[in-house]
Amino acid sequence: MKTMTNTITDVFFDLDHTLWDFEKNSALAFETVFKMQDLEVNMAEFLQVYVPINREYWERYRKDEITQKQLRYGRLKDSFDSIQYPVSDDLIELLSVEYIHYLPKFNHLFDGTIEILDYLKAKYSLHIITNGFAEIQENKLNNSYITHYFKTITNSEMAGVKKPNSLIFDYALNLAKAKKENSIMIGDCIEADVQGALDAGLDAVFFNENNVSVPQTIKQVNHLLELKKYL
Repeated sequence: MKTMTNTITDVFFDLDHTLWDFEKNSALAFETVFKMQDLEVNMAEFLQVYVPINREYWERYRKDEITQKQLRYGRLKDSFDSIQYPVSDDLIELLSVEYIHYLPKFNHLFDGTIEILDYLKAKYSLHIITNGFAEIQENKLNNSYITHYFKTITNSEMAGVKKPNSLIFDYALNLAKAKKENSIMIGDCIEADVQGALDAGLDAVFFNENNVSVPQTIKQVNHLLELKKYL
């Protein structure tokens, strides 16, 4: 399983849902802003519809079908509509801004994040490639005290394209001064992180936290510390 150890020099990570526990931090941000606005929302019910709706909106954003503004408004509007909780458009706009403000203030990481970063940093150059918004992602990294692990951070705003577009991987490789044949990408999205990296000429590992079924040809881990079997 360690055949790639001698050739890999640079390890690229996705951030949300891979190192930074998006769902946990997102729930805490919503609890905060709903309380501020005196919204008596059943959080479990709200999150049950919001999580898949948010995923769907991000997929559409990734494909350039919607704008950042449409993403931030639409995912909330659809979620409130789904649980039949009446909220004005003005309040949705306010909530979308407050949510983005408070989201990076929470800093829960996936189990094993610090340990695996310590382990890998001693052996490789580490980097981030994210489709997230530059300022928000920077705050997430800083507030969770992991910025210092990474030599470079590439986001879609810098690159002008989003994963899985191979141009964002080319941009990240150039910024890192790394060669694709010596690089590997680790992320939670098969399409954006894994297939995107493979198509761009990098190796890839799928962070399969939810243990979904994927082809056996895809390298995968269910826990971050399992990366040690590949790196």
